[in-house]
Amino acid sequence: MSTAVVEKTAAASSPTAVALHYLRRYWALGLASAVVLVALSWAVLPGVFTAYDPLAVNQAQRLLPPSGEHWFGTDLLGRDLYSRVVYGARASLAGAFLAVAVAVVVGSALGALAGWFGGVVDHVVMRAVDVVLSIPSFLLAISVVVLYSAKTGTSGLVPAAIAVGLTASAKFARLIRSEVLKVRASNYVEAAVTSGSSTSAILRRHVIPNALGPTISLAAVEVGLAIIWIASLSFLGLGAQPPDPEWGLLVADGRKYIATRDWLTVYPALTIVAVVLSVNYLARHLRKRNEL
Repeated sequence: MSTAVVEKTAAASSPTAVALHYLRRYWALGLASAVVLVALSWAVLPGVFTAYDPLAVNQAQRLLPPSGEHWFGTDLLGRDLYSRVVYGARASLAGAFLAVAVAVVVGSALGALAGWFGGVVDHVVMRAVDVVLSIPSFLLAISVVVLYSAKTGTSGLVPAAIAVGLTASAKFARLIRSEVLKVRASNYVEAAVTSGSSTSAILRRHVIPNALGPTISLAAVEVGLAIIWIASLSFLGLGAQPPDPEWGLLVADGRKYIATRDWLTVYPALTIVAVVLSVNYLARHLRKRNEL
């Protein structure tokens, strides 16, 4: 083998070459990962990315266009919009994660009960799930939040997230039920039942671990939807409340000036779109890997 061929083969197998080849092949995956990582960093350490206080009012700098000093411009009260978008990531992502957590816990519990016990329990739970799935999810979330607000006289991000989670739990209930039915018919579960293992032990040791893969894939997809729903509820005044920064609330605040000062709406809206598309892309990639 010639020296040139050896050098070419060595260069092609070097870590740098392998990394560059991977990035060229999976550039979309890298971009989506970067966007999600930035959004998570905003939520965890917002002060690292901006020096402005998102709640600080400065009437002398109200409605300034984007510039080197204020990257996203300023709002009606002179607050730096970029800092509000950065700090708003915490509320938006925390609300989405809380919603998905509620959906996973409630849906998994209902699905496990229906799949394991069967009979009347299965019939009642699945008919309730069918009813929930027959109603438009966002409309149901709005109804839950409105009923809660009417009863308590308060509204906020946490009730909105719980409402979104409860409406999404039906999907997890159906998924977990199907996984439980598969695992329940397996030989090792039958052996565990014959040996006298308790139901809770069988669910904990055999059923739940085998259902984790599909559940994680669905949960990743639901995070993107939850971000949209949380932002939409805040946009309607049913989620986060002023002056707290939240992406949907920022879009709502700027809609009155969209004809003349479009940056007030465009930048928060583009942030939502970028994060949701990135999360959905990563979720699809995760689902494909689980199917292999």
